[in-house]
Amino acid sequence: MKKQWIIFLTGIQFLTRIRVPAGVTHDPAYLSESPKYFPVIGWIVGGFCGLAFFLFGRYVSVDVGVLASMITGFLVTGAFHEDGFADVCDGFGGGWTKEKILLIMKDSRIGAYGAIGLISILGSKFVLLRELAGFRNFIPLLLAAHSVSRLMPVLVMQWSVYSSDPNDNKSKDITARRLPSGSLILAVLLALAPFVFFSWHFLLVILPAVLATFLLNRYFRRWIGGYTGDCLGAIQQVTELVIYLGFLLIWRYF
Repeated sequence: MKKQWIIFLTGIQFLTRIRVPAGVTHDPAYLSESPKYFPVIGWIVGGFCGLAFFLFGRYVSVDVGVLASMITGFLVTGAFHEDGFADVCDGFGGGWTKEKILLIMKDSRIGAYGAIGLISILGSKFVLLRELAGFRNFIPLLLAAHSVSRLMPVLVMQWSVYSSDPNDNKSKDITARRLPSGSLILAVLLALAPFVFFSWHFLLVILPAVLATFLLNRYFRRWIGGYTGDCLGAIQQVTELVIYLGFLLIWRYF
């Protein structure tokens, strides 16, 4: 149990800005096992976002609550996934060869494609969350969206290949080896756990998230032969948005 706790804390250290005990390091052995707990880290991020929404939405306004929820997510994760999404927009928007795309994505500066991409996805997220704010189980919805969207990159790491120089891979300890089947099943079950708060048909939101993951992964493989850490961040952001849209459609029409 102590080992699993350290593995979990290693994952928190990798994906968030939450402080962990000083003895927890980026040990490659623990880091490579941590993806099985990514959905749980999604619960934590979603929980902080939900708390911010509850406080500001209750005492200020719903719009401010949604905005506070999003900002809290940035603060908890250090905008880790958003940064990856912006890099992907810049790389695939401005590059026409594998080498050029990878070179652009390594550039820490955000270009026009990245800025437009961030504005678009964050604006879309705000609108969807504002529409969903009246949903009775809004906070569990955040937990579900953050957990399932963090499962999707884990699936890509299982069945795709990393596309970069392995010696220049800042995520090499995460992507170094695939999870055993038992750990993968655990990750899936943890991602699905928040759905106990919903009726069964809300599970349908997982299907478009999986489809979006498949299409994005296929697109990345066609252009650069696989995925990078930035690609995984983009997958998380896109699937989180897709899940919000799925919840909205099912809530409205089913």
